[in-house]
Amino acid sequence: MSGAQILENFVTYIINPAILVVFTAGFFLFVWGLVQFLLNLDQEGKREEHLQHMLWGIVGMFVMASVYGILALLDNTFGLDAFSGTPDMSRWQDINLPPLFK
Repeated sequence: MSGAQILENFVTYIINPAILVVFTAGFFLFVWGLVQFLLNLDQEGKREEHLQHMLWGIVGMFVMASVYGILALLDNTFGLDAFSGTPDMSRWQDINLPPLFK
C-alpha cells in the first residue's frame, strides 16, 4: 500500500467522519438550544443560556465547515488527491423507486 493510498484511507475513514460527527453535534446543540429557548420564553435567565447554546452550535458548524474547506484547499494546493470533493454517488443507481415516484 502506497503512502498516497494510506493518506486517502485516513482521510476517508478518520477525518471525514470526525468532521461530520462534530458538525452534527453542533447542529444538534443549536436545535436543542432553539427548542429550549422557545419553551422558556418567559424566563429571562434561561433564555440567555439557550441563546448561548444556539450561538456555540453555529460556531461549531462554522468551524467544521471551515476545517473541511481548509483541508480541501491544502489537498488541491499540494495535489494530494486524498480529499475527494465529490461524494461517491454510485449507490444511488441501485435504488428502485415505487411506480408512484417514477
